[in-house]
Amino acid sequence: MIKDYLEILREELVVAIGCTEPIAVVLAAAKAGEVLGGLPEKVDIRCSGNFIKNAKSVEIPNGQGLKGILACTALGFVVKGSDKELEILQEVSKQQIDQAKALLEKGNITLHKLDTTEKLHIIVECMKGDTQVSVELKRTHHNISKVIKNGKILFQENLEETNPKGYSVDRSILSVSGICQFVQEVDQDILKDLLNEVVCNNTSIAKEGLEARYGNEVARTIYKYYGEDNIYARLKAMGAAGSDARMGGCPYPVVTVVGSGNQGMTCTLPVVEYAHYKNVSEEKLHRALALALLISIHQKTGIGRLSAYCGAVSASCGAACGLTYLEKGADLEAISQTITNTLAVASGIVCDGAKPSCAAKIATSLEAALLAHLMALEGNTFEPGTGIIKEDVEGTIAAVGKLASVGMHQTDEVILDIMLEN
Repeated sequence: MIKDYLEILREELVVAIGCTEPIAVVLAAAKAGEVLGGLPEKVDIRCSGNFIKNAKSVEIPNGQGLKGILACTALGFVVKGSDKELEILQEVSKQQIDQAKALLEKGNITLHKLDTTEKLHIIVECMKGDTQVSVELKRTHHNISKVIKNGKILFQENLEETNPKGYSVDRSILSVSGICQFVQEVDQDILKDLLNEVVCNNTSIAKEGLEARYGNEVARTIYKYYGEDNIYARLKAMGAAGSDARMGGCPYPVVTVVGSGNQGMTCTLPVVEYAHYKNVSEEKLHRALALALLISIHQKTGIGRLSAYCGAVSASCGAACGLTYLEKGADLEAISQTITNTLAVASGIVCDGAKPSCAAKIATSLEAALLAHLMALEGNTFEPGTGIIKEDVEGTIAAVGKLASVGMHQTDEVILDIMLEN
């Protein structure tokens, strides 16, 4: 079990610069440009609805105000460097921005919605002279699954024959009891190597979001009106601050979880802040972070990486479990109560794409999750049979997965339709 759980963490903890959906578009376009051997004369990019939703309204890091899928596509053809994966925009020159703008102005890049059952799916098709290239990316944000040049397949990953979701370890092995056991037994030195980068990167961007003016300044507003001396205000502000900065185009790297930087920051930053407040050991912090991350991943297995269900809720739930661990250790009952209480209250928040208001949704979700945590410390939990709460925590997690993946399917379509009217 320990080996598999560690591999899940290694697969999920991916460094990214900028919101992952726009960056995935940049990555796919960069790969297409490399295979094409130059700037294209014509480009058609097709994206799944969820991708369009999440890449529509976020500023591109180092993009000098550029935003949107067409801009991401143009920039990808200019910067290239697909080997950098989700850190592809670490360095972007003014000349490259100007080249991308010039490519955009030609009007030869078109966007269409891709007819696909995959939530996370992009196909970039481009041409230059007699050369035609197609690059497909699907299932994870940095997984280029097929490359075709002039009708010849240069690369194809057969995901169906390995794992239907593209993972090396099936996420269905996760359970709340297994996660509690794992964080007690796993070697501290291994966790330290895995999680030091999480603490460093995610804390740095949160501090930037508090010190500078990004987006709608959700975190700074929390500090101003709730006070920096209030620990619970600080927990909400830290999660929101990272999102303020990231959605506002800050080029700082973030360690993502389940393909999301916002979720990576939401489920880790409150835990880091509370650990510092309680002055706990580095080992206890790392074990709390591992628990928070795995609880978040466990919920998203049923929900899906992209959904109409706001990922800030599942990530906040993970964070609250991390706080409960810091107070009570790997107490299965208390952690299960924290999950139940969070999901009973906050599961109605919808995702209408990545954008500055994500910071406010994070703060709102963390408010509900903090209450859930405090209720669990008092031994209070919502009863089975009330609303969506099942007899045990695994049943409740599965119910939320069904709510998100089945019940909110049409919601997702309606949200996208409304967004495309804007």
